[in-house]
Amino acid sequence: MAFATYPSLADKVVFITGGASGIGASLVEAFHAQGARVAFIDLQAEAGEALSERLAGVWFARCDATDAEALAGSIRDAAGALGPIGVLINNVADDTRHQAADLSAEAWRRGLAVNLDPAFVAATAVYPMMRAAGGGVILNISSINALLGPADLAGYAAAKGAINALSKSLARAWGADNIRVNALSPGWVVTERQLELWLTPRAEAAWMAQVALKARIQPRDVARLALFLAADDSAMITGQNLVIDGGRT
Repeated sequence: MAFATYPSLADKVVFITGGASGIGASLVEAFHAQGARVAFIDLQAEAGEALSERLAGVWFARCDATDAEALAGSIRDAAGALGPIGVLINNVADDTRHQAADLSAEAWRRGLAVNLDPAFVAATAVYPMMRAAGGGVILNISSINALLGPADLAGYAAAKGAINALSKSLARAWGADNIRVNALSPGWVVTERQLELWLTPRAEAAWMAQVALKARIQPRDVARLALFLAADDSAMITGQNLVIDGGRT
């Protein structure tokens, strides 16, 4: 199969959080393949360095996205190295399963600190440079779990629901600056983490019984949708939550 090339992404500076593995790594690879100047952060230093070494010109820094000052500093450093950020993709997340009744207030806050707070911190960090440049794109990776509300992901689902609301609010707030803000909600994407921890043959069979398209959702599928949403081809799309789940919802 042949896939689209987006001329408007060539030389665009793209900043991705949580880019060392899974969906994040596919995002880094996809934007690099389009000729974008890509920067990404992750806590996984070894994986991040290996990816940046494999993709010539990609900028990487180890960063804890829950540290607001460190996250904003990484964005400034990336902009200093590559130029003003034109596309921000808030991808970092932690979907560890948990029981709501056993979730302490501290654990609840830790969940929000990784699944919600970095999206706002990063968005406000790139806003001045996007406004000065005459526009930009912010894409927040959400999840269909915000729509489905699974019993073992109360904190995660709540954070992703807030991501959807934040995306719509920022789209309204910054539309006059030609900054588009959208959410992208994947279904069960087959990553190494999912295969290792939760995507058992039984769980996958149950998933396949619920979807219209009987095929696995791969990280590259999410990345291809992200390319479209970041490119000028989607110039009039903002404030939306685009679902990619094989027809589950």
